[in-house]
Amino acid sequence: MNNRGIHIMNLSKRYGEGDAAVLALKEVNMHVAPGEVVGLIGPSGSGKSTLLKCLGAVINPTGGKMILGEKVIYENGWKVRDLRALRRDKIGFVFQSPYLIPFLDALDNVALLPMLAGVPNDQARQSALELLDLLEVSHRKQAMPSQLSGGEQQRVAIARGLVNRPPVILADEPTAPLDSQRALAVIQLLNQMAVRFQTAVIVVTHDEKIIPTFNRIYHIRDGVAHEEIGQGQHRGLND
Repeated sequence: MNNRGIHIMNLSKRYGEGDAAVLALKEVNMHVAPGEVVGLIGPSGSGKSTLLKCLGAVINPTGGKMILGEKVIYENGWKVRDLRALRRDKIGFVFQSPYLIPFLDALDNVALLPMLAGVPNDQARQSALELLDLLEVSHRKQAMPSQLSGGEQQRVAIARGLVNRPPVILADEPTAPLDSQRALAVIQLLNQMAVRFQTAVIVVTHDEKIIPTFNRIYHIRDGVAHEEIGQGQHRGLND
């Protein structure tokens, strides 16, 4: 097993009990390697959001196994004592809305997570600045979220998701509010950052503009996931 990435086996989630029980996930298997960006697609109500919440340790699966890096984090119960620390340090989140803190500038929106993890303020801000520079938005480091464009806000959000160098990033509809050009730019950035930091990235999307960019796709329907080869396997983002 590679020392990074995420691997899930026979992951299930049941809501309710007895005759009222609903099986939202049915023994899902998935592996996302370091440096890889995969798409998770499917109709509304198919189980995408449930799967993402299980992967993000937001809700409890009912059964199965999850391995993050080389560590089993779930096997018919959580094997991690502090789920909040797991989410903060090991899982990056990028959402449809950037959810930036309105009274913090761009730099401190990114630096806040490592600060909360105990990193000295100057060191946290330096790490945040390096990421903003990589994402070509460091010139806006002192801007408040309300002063940033939609594309700039999403770049700041990606930097925030990466700042603790997590093994996995979960991106939930990250391009939904963006036009085609900005949507493709965001996915291109996620691919570049995945390779640079050897992060496994899972993107939940309905956005038909970006689906062709994925090398692999997990299509989920009625709680069952099927792996498909994406068009990105055969062409680059700029083709």
